[in-house]
Amino acid sequence: MAALNIKKGSTSHSAYDLRDFHSDVESSHTLAVLVDNEAGVLARVIGLFSGRGYNIDSLTVAEVDHKGHRSRITIVTRGTMAVIDQIKAQLGRIVPVHEVHDLTLEGQSVERELALFKVAAIGEKRVESLRLADIFRANVVDSTLESFVFEITGTPEKIDAFAELMRPLGLIDVARTGVAALSRGV
Repeated sequence: MAALNIKKGSTSHSAYDLRDFHSDVESSHTLAVLVDNEAGVLARVIGLFSGRGYNIDSLTVAEVDHKGHRSRITIVTRGTMAVIDQIKAQLGRIVPVHEVHDLTLEGQSVERELALFKVAAIGEKRVESLRLADIFRANVVDSTLESFVFEITGTPEKIDAFAELMRPLGLIDVARTGVAALSRGV
């Protein structure tokens, strides 16, 4: 009898969790954590990561419910499935944490990041930087005779690609917000 050709990983179409928890393969995961908006909560969440040697690739925090005093922390981190599951379990045990969602495993999600790029360019490099900004749908938010500040929104990969193209044209400084993400659908 031939072996079934089933890919590892769970999908929304399967009733079985086919992930290999003993796998040494690291992957990136986006976690959405709903917490009480009170002093010290962010420090406790971050302390969980630093205390166990886990790295945070991206972190964004904002109040999402003014009446309920709740904030949403979006964390992008890397690890094996066992490490990610441990992080989620430990986050769930922190008292002011209400919900922990792994958007990477829960289905499709929308991820966006905002970045500002300062580019010093004159002559042909100035024209080329404006042309590339137009291709990437970046907006000019400040301009002098020698420099531009571009605003761009998109996936982290899009922002990385824009940065690589702007480097030889005179990229001076970059400011990035970090990833904001929501699951798709209802």
